[in-house]
Amino acid sequence: MAIVRWSPIRELEDMRRNLDKLFGEFIEPAARPHLIQKGETGSMMPSIDVFERNGEIVIKTDLPGVEKEKIDLTITKDTLTVRAETHREEEIKRENYMVQERSSGTYIRTVQLPQDLDAAKAKASFKNGVLEIVFPKKEEAKASEIRVDIS
Repeated sequence: MAIVRWSPIRELEDMRRNLDKLFGEFIEPAARPHLIQKGETGSMMPSIDVFERNGEIVIKTDLPGVEKEKIDLTITKDTLTVRAETHREEEIKRENYMVQERSSGTYIRTVQLPQDLDAAKAKASFKNGVLEIVFPKKEEAKASEIRVDIS
């Protein structure tokens, strides 16, 4: 075993790194996806994906245990709000649980929309607990190719 010189700075750096790791697991949703993220009081904030596909903007969110009829989509000037409710199938007394990880309640998520979308032509589909909302881009926002002759 080699003798290593003690350094208080190294000790502090190790402690900071360990604290960053500990708090990062609780703060970053990607690090601990099984934790419920709290949005508004008493609500859960579902994770979303926003990406571009074939000149359209697509927003996907997981809404496990939600019925299609319990989903409410609201589009304002530049935001999309997804609100959904899920309920327990049966009431079980708290003392009868051994493990309780499934959640029920209200999902709420508000997303800032880009300016170049045509919100009036938005389409939504819900399949296997995944909500997909597709926004076409406005015609003037779509890329066009112009050939320039070189003289």
